[in-house]
Formats: sequence, C-alpha cells, structure tokens
Amino acid sequence: MTSVNNGLNPYAQLGSAYARATATATALASLLGGAASTDQTDTNAATNLTLSAAARAQLAKSATLKDFATVATDARAALNGLYATAKVTGPVGADGKTTIDLSSLDRRSLFAIATNKGGQFSPDEQKVASTELGSRFGAALAPAAATSKLTGDFSGIYKAALDYLDGASAEEKATATWTAQRAAVLKGVEATQQAPTTAPSGIVGDPVAAYLAQSVNGATTATADISTVAKNVRATLDAQAKAATAAGKSGQQADLSAIDSRSLAAVALNQNNLFSNQESHAAKQALDSRNRASILAALKQSQTSGDPTQLSLGILNTYSSMSAEERQAVNWTPAFRDNAVANYKSSSQIMSLLKSA
Repeated sequence: MTSVNNGLNPYAQLGSAYARATATATALASLLGGAASTDQTDTNAATNLTLSAAARAQLAKSATLKDFATVATDARAALNGLYATAKVTGPVGADGKTTIDLSSLDRRSLFAIATNKGGQFSPDEQKVASTELGSRFGAALAPAAATSKLTGDFSGIYKAALDYLDGASAEEKATATWTAQRAAVLKGVEATQQAPTTAPSGIVGDPVAAYLAQSVNGATTATADISTVAKNVRATLDAQAKAATAAGKSGQQADLSAIDSRSLAAVALNQNNLFSNQESHAAKQALDSRNRASILAALKQSQTSGDPTQLSLGILNTYSSMSAEERQAVNWTPAFRDNAVANYKSSSQIMSLLKSA
C-alpha cells in the first residue's frame, strides 16, 4: 500500500528538475512493485499506434455487448423500476425538478434513452438522460480542470475529454455530434501539445471550451453529508452480509469493488463508529489500492511519453478528484499537492529548455 504523509516529499533531493522527476518515477516504480505494461504499441513498426485506455477498454468488451435494442428495452424496465421505488410516475415533478437518480444506468443505456431508441421514451425522459450524460462529461473533465488551475497546463483537460469520447459506444460514435466533438477535442489536444499553458481558442464546437466557460471552479463537489454517506454504505454492507448468509456463505468478505471512493472513505474514517476495525482497515486498503493504480497509470504515461511532467499531472488529477474525506483517509495533504505542483513546474521548465536547445 502507498500512503502519503505530511513529511514525505517524493520530489525532493533528487538534483535537477528533470533528474528529480525521473528519479521520482523510478522510486515510485520500486515502491509500488512495478507494473506490467499494457501498451499496445509495436516498437518495431515504422509508425506506432497507441490507443487510449478508454478505447482499449471498449475494444476488449465489444464482443460481449448486448445489441442496442436490448439495451433500450432494459433501460425502459430500469426507468420503470426507478419510478416504482421513488413512487413517482415520471422523471420530472410538478416543481420542475428531477424525481429519480439515473446514476445506476450506464452510459449506453442513457444514450438509448436520450436518443429515444425504439420510440420507448418520453421527451422528459430523453431530456433528463441527456442532462445526465452532460454531467458525466463534466465529471470526467473536473479533476483535470482543477489541476489546470494549479499548474496552468490545459493539456490534461483535453486528454480527459478525448478519453471520455473514446469510451463511447459504437452507437454514440456513429453520430455526427460525436464525430464533430472528437475532431474539435483532437485539435485541442494538438494545440496543447505545442503550448500546454495556453487555453485553445477558436475551435468550432469545442466541448472543453464550453465546459470551462460554464464552470466556475472546474470541479464537482459531493453534496451528501458524510454521515449520510456512512449510513448508506452501512446499509449496503449489511445487505451483502444478509445475502451471503441466505446463500449459505456466512462470514464471506464484503465486496468493496462497487462501492465509490467517498463511501470507502466514510468507512475508513469511521467518524460515527458504524463500522468494525476490520471493515475500516479493508476500506483503507481498497482506497490505497485505487490510488496506487492511478499513480501507476501516471507513471507509465510519463515513461512511455518521455515526459516527466505527466507523473505530476497524474498525481494532481487524482488529488483533485478526491473529496476532502478521501484525502483525509489516505493522508494526501495540501503539502503533498504543493510538492507535486512544484515538481511539475520545475520539470516543465527543463523540458521547455530541452525543446528549445
């Protein structure tokens, strides 16, 4: 496990800025036990083609996907179930507010609703599904947007947008809207590769520029009180235990894989004493494992690109995506964040000098 303490500065005492970043990558690789490469790049080829992580994930699961008509039928049933649970008849109440939570629906299901696949969905249902899709795009950009405020580097926002778009289903990719957005984002990626500290402008249909113009602070914040989060996850764990007992598997370990990170932080912190020491320890380990995976991904990006700033940017994106409770649970402090910012800036300066040499 990796924990970050107030006094730990993985960027310090490593010489020059470039050497400092390179040594950090080596130290982290050793500390985290290394990572098996999953790059799909042929180093012997004249031209290397590297797919984004989101695109590779889509290819890996494409063979097992349901057909789109089935997705729409299942989405119809899921909406009806949500209405029944909420005791409402539609997605919008008399006050104009949304009556149901669509977070349980995957992106492909939301797209089926938003595009009225099979003519099964009302205009209100299409609207709330489209709004949810827009919110997910914003959530995908939020950590990188917050990081850009710390570093002045806009490249991460466009990379995040490209990954989000590449994670779309085949049906979404077949639309003119997706094609136009991806072309605009790709221009932004290319522009920030040349001038990372300058926000691209003048790109027609740029969804990142639209997001930044609408966003006040570039990040989303959790609204539920942490005590409420703790009570909800307590109920989830209890339901798992009850199901295991009913299946004759009493004593089976809880499955934390589907529990979101803020809920895990609530368990790890155990501020209301709702959890056992074993549960809190397991939640802390799960959080550490997720953070370690994100650091390894940033490390690999830094190594494969030859750009040491990518490690700092990846760490800062992870920090920016955390709630205050998550940072407290894993002890990711403002001092650690500031060290990452300083390392990014010094490494960026050296890289700039090397390019102009």
